[in-house]
Amino acid sequence: MMAHTTTVSIWAFTVSLCFGVTECYFSIPLRIYPGTYNLSSGVDLTPLRLGAPPSDGNGLSLASDPTGTVNFLDMANNLQGDSGRGYYIEMSIGTPGQKLNILVDTGSSNFAVAAAPHPFITHYFNTALSSTYESAGRTVGVRYTQGNWEGELGIDLVSIPKGPNGTVVINVAAILSSSGFFLPGVNWQGILGLAYPMLARPDSSVEPFFNSVVRQLGIPDIFSLQMCGAGLSASSTADPAGGSLVMGGVEPTLYQGSVWYTPIIEEWYYQVEVLKLEVGNQNLNLDCREYNMDKAIVDSGTTLLRLPVNVFNAVVEAITRSSLIQDFSSGFWDGTKLACWVKGETPWRFFPKLSIYLRATNTSQSFRITILPQLYIQPITDVDGTLDCYRFGVSSSANGLVIGATIMEGFYVVFDRAQRRLGFARSNCAVSGGVALSEIAGPFSASDVANDCSSGSLREPLLWVISYTLIAVCGMVLIVLLLLLVLPCRRRGRSGEITDESSLVHHRIK
Repeated sequence: MMAHTTTVSIWAFTVSLCFGVTECYFSIPLRIYPGTYNLSSGVDLTPLRLGAPPSDGNGLSLASDPTGTVNFLDMANNLQGDSGRGYYIEMSIGTPGQKLNILVDTGSSNFAVAAAPHPFITHYFNTALSSTYESAGRTVGVRYTQGNWEGELGIDLVSIPKGPNGTVVINVAAILSSSGFFLPGVNWQGILGLAYPMLARPDSSVEPFFNSVVRQLGIPDIFSLQMCGAGLSASSTADPAGGSLVMGGVEPTLYQGSVWYTPIIEEWYYQVEVLKLEVGNQNLNLDCREYNMDKAIVDSGTTLLRLPVNVFNAVVEAITRSSLIQDFSSGFWDGTKLACWVKGETPWRFFPKLSIYLRATNTSQSFRITILPQLYIQPITDVDGTLDCYRFGVSSSANGLVIGATIMEGFYVVFDRAQRRLGFARSNCAVSGGVALSEIAGPFSASDVANDCSSGSLREPLLWVISYTLIAVCGMVLIVLLLLLVLPCRRRGRSGEITDESSLVHHRIK
């Protein structure tokens, strides 16, 4: 499944020729980074967790629904949590309804809830107490390098108290056992995957939650998300920041200015096309295919902005050059150490803005989303009441670029699936001390970048040579692969794995 590429290429043909003759399930485990920091002051820091709507003529999807199925204002502020502990929404499952807090994740596609006791959660969905729960007789599991859960598939009635009006029959993964999935300090008992069926486990025949809501309630195939933890400490136990998940449209009172749209390149994750990055006013001047190596996605279940290794190194180098503080420990950049300032002295004036250029729906143009340092130099904790400590809200990734909460907390993000596009507008809650923490500008000409940044890297001459070589190798090993058919092989239906580093609130408290 995760070998899926954005275009049909000789490389894909080669892989399918070599391995498509078996029914084995090949996958790469998900790595969950625990987010442990070493403070130079010697302080022991506990690990942190963490149909189309109408248009105004300018391509803006409006918050209106003549059927009365959706009341957008009722959905405002229906989220709790923050980027470190995850943003979650209250849902009612079964008959009679059992209320649970469910993590909102645009980087996966299963609706999964705890269905057995666990020391780190206060309550769970008891399937025996629901008269409408039906087991599908299929097992399902998601396994990570540092955590996993397993359970059974079933169906039941689900409603959202602060969501669309109505009750929907939903595919539910009942989590019966887990390890490293539920963590101390989080206040959710399940996960709401809002991505496309291609990511569903154990296979794409399991209809995701939002697909079911659209089909059964008849609401437009669009949702929008506001995450309001910008600039707030992830270790705070005060009132959670919260946010809004609006299903069926967009709510204009939650953003300022215009909504700028970028095409959804591929419908599995919410994959977009990044054209360039800037640190301050300095263009990194990398080939645009570097930014989209493997993929570039928008994922609410990832805390940080995650960048391909080459891009990450270039960003750190550019920040170091432009920062007023030249002598930073490498541990700050790689996430193993915090940087601390005397309490009351904020570090943000020492750092530049970060900007990402996305291809516009008019593909000859782009627009720029920008975050101020308050969003990526993130407050974590204080030390003895005398120091305020911060982490770097950007990390390297071996599996593509991920626009996570570090960026998303600055914007109201519109997932317009009906028109296959993502929209960004300045969030009205991304403000600190009266200063907006995010900016949007455009349009800009995209003539200085490749016509297709998301897949051009596969067309390099060297990879063509490698592809043809692999075809020859496949011919030689075909007999060996055929012999492997008689060996035991994991059945695809037994369990599934999310095979990327980009999902499920990785750096949670974090």
